[in-house]
Amino acid sequence: MKAIVLDAFVTDLSSLTATEAPLPKPWQPADVLIRITHASITHVDVLYARGLHQNNRRHTKPPFTLGLEFSGIVAQSPAFSAYRPGDRVFGSALGAYAEYIAVPEKLLRRVPRGYGLREACALGASGCVAVASLMGERGARLRRGESVLVLGAAGGLGVIACQVAKAAGARVIGVVGSKEKERVVRGLGVEVVRYDSPGWEGKVRALTRDGEDEEGGVDVVYDPVGNVESSLRCIKYGGRVLVIGYAGRHGVMEQIPANKILLKSAKVIGYRWGEHGRRFPQEAEKVWDKVMEMAEIGEVKPVVYDKEYKGLESVPRAMHDVEANKAWGRAIITIANEGEVLEEMSKSKL
Repeated sequence: MKAIVLDAFVTDLSSLTATEAPLPKPWQPADVLIRITHASITHVDVLYARGLHQNNRRHTKPPFTLGLEFSGIVAQSPAFSAYRPGDRVFGSALGAYAEYIAVPEKLLRRVPRGYGLREACALGASGCVAVASLMGERGARLRRGESVLVLGAAGGLGVIACQVAKAAGARVIGVVGSKEKERVVRGLGVEVVRYDSPGWEGKVRALTRDGEDEEGGVDVVYDPVGNVESSLRCIKYGGRVLVIGYAGRHGVMEQIPANKILLKSAKVIGYRWGEHGRRFPQEAEKVWDKVMEMAEIGEVKPVVYDKEYKGLESVPRAMHDVEANKAWGRAIITIANEGEVLEEMSKSKL
């Protein structure tokens, strides 16, 4: 099969190439083999390729196959599996930039009704991150009627967080940096503030000012960008800042004066979905159930970047677009056509 395998971290994303690799073998008896049709490009993938992610110091070291989120069709499964060959699934696991991936059954979900494989890939685990961090007991515990500011609102995590917060009954304000991204976020029914406008944090406070609170500020900031200092300027006294990631920092971590947390009596909450799932698998299953319910009834809908990327050879170009913040929603690579895969599977056995 073809796959993008890293034998060493790269400095130039253009050097990433698809090469021949062995077909993945199930590591556990319950593993399911998936023929990948689509894979998404995330900022984590960019950091992984460059060796700038914290996981690169531990379990994500070369050699490894790049890519974290995928959708596709079950090619092989154990006799006792809930999935059968031909089932349409999506999931998150290292090794998505390849034609095949073998993953534990527990990491897979069926494609929701009304979704194509491309849309399911765009949903990925983003809904879980938003639901667990915004609504969960270990997160912000968002309440109906509160206000939420979403940084990077047009990004893959941001567009889903906006929808989850709205579904929870919150007032949502999204922060974006271009007219095109403003259009995307307003299309979700969300108020918008442009961070390329001087003094944008003051505009957030002005939007949320009322008779009882002349200072203004939101109750919760959802920050997948890595801008905690601005987040603290935007919350009201006693507000909560959710630190989700550092997509805007290119691997360089922000340094925050601790007195700014004290002055706002703020709660700064770090949230890692992957670690949450490893430590609290039963909680993670409930989160997944909630996300799938929201997807089925249309409370959350994936947003797919409208630029087309075909084949594994387009991964470097897509990664450049994501790194340069050109993309909105999820940039999706089409690795294989669903119809062709099903026809291929009907004619041969792996």
